[in-house]
Amino acid sequence: MSAGGPEAPRADSSSQGSIWVVPGMLALAAVAFTGFAGYASLLPVAPLWAVHGGADSAGAGLVNFVLMAATVATQFGVPRIIRRLGWGHTLALGMVLMGVPALLHGFSDALSVTLALSVVRGFGFGILTVAGSAAAVLIVAPSRRGAAVGAYSASLSIPNVLLMPSGAWIADLWGFWPVFLLSALPLAGIPACYLLSQHLPVRSTHDGRHQAPTEEPAPSRIATYAPLVAPTVILLSITLAAGALITFMPQMVAVGWLAAGGLFALGVVTAAMRWWIGGVADRVGAARLVWPFVIIATVALVAIAWLARHQVSGHQAALWFAACATLGIAYGALQNLTMLQAFEAAGPRRVGAASSVWNAGFDTGTAIGSVLVGAIAVGWGFGVGMAITAALCALTLPLALKGRRSAVSAR
Repeated sequence: MSAGGPEAPRADSSSQGSIWVVPGMLALAAVAFTGFAGYASLLPVAPLWAVHGGADSAGAGLVNFVLMAATVATQFGVPRIIRRLGWGHTLALGMVLMGVPALLHGFSDALSVTLALSVVRGFGFGILTVAGSAAAVLIVAPSRRGAAVGAYSASLSIPNVLLMPSGAWIADLWGFWPVFLLSALPLAGIPACYLLSQHLPVRSTHDGRHQAPTEEPAPSRIATYAPLVAPTVILLSITLAAGALITFMPQMVAVGWLAAGGLFALGVVTAAMRWWIGGVADRVGAARLVWPFVIIATVALVAIAWLARHQVSGHQAALWFAACATLGIAYGALQNLTMLQAFEAAGPRRVGAASSVWNAGFDTGTAIGSVLVGAIAVGWGFGVGMAITAALCALTLPLALKGRRSAVSAR
């Protein structure tokens, strides 16, 4: 049963024309844009707000750590929340948990308050990430999943590209309150949550034409989660590497404009690839495309590691920007390709499980990258740290090639 009629509108009519005319897609784009605007604008600023209140660097580092920890802790429970509350209320809850704490930040810069509000924001972000990516594949026919995921990714990438690099600059120029107001944008997306829910199955994350059993035997759960291991490991490797680069780029370069330019190159190319690769995956299959991007990621990380042996200087700017952009090619493509692999492996009845595992893998990889490379850099420098991320990416190539062979055999 769907919210708008006897069946969720996964109509065959969605198999032709622009993905943006599919019922529910514009509402999904609005949810993604406003939700991720709230996340991206405050991500670099909340630690600065804690420092403004007297926290040291260790305390400031805890701010986004607890945000991501709360995010991952929430993600596996989102399918259950949707079954209990329904799509509209669940999505709206996520937006409220992100938007209200953003405004409350402005009333206290104490570290304890900032950490508590970051935890609540993490709960909301966990709901948004799982429900949003699941919705992207449920509002279209399976043949158009790649295009739908690409459109969803483009919608959330725009605020990431624009607001994540500029949040600290806005706070420095105009103060913290403009950033807190930007971070409350998820509240403006609440009406779109209920519009989107009209095009999704009622109280579930599985295919609207089937009812999942209330209890599932253990072998069936194993059959669901085992195929998710390979795409999740590949995702972990690339998010670990990119997360480390994003976190430590300002420390890898000699002047600030190299960090700003590198982050911009990485962000823009990542967003473009996430949009473009979806349609290609619909035509040739996601599994057949993964392995070349694993190689591209490895090559880019080797170049970054070589450049980061010493602080990158201005005369290396062209090489630095090229390496960051090349990593963006792999980072953007592998995000969407592994997501599509996960949804395909889980099947239509376990979309929620696939979304939870993929999003948890993404956020866990990002968090591990910051901790691992930071610890290695203390003793051996960022060059060695990034070289290890290159090696970890290279080690996932057999999994990518195995997925390609399986896809070719299936055809």
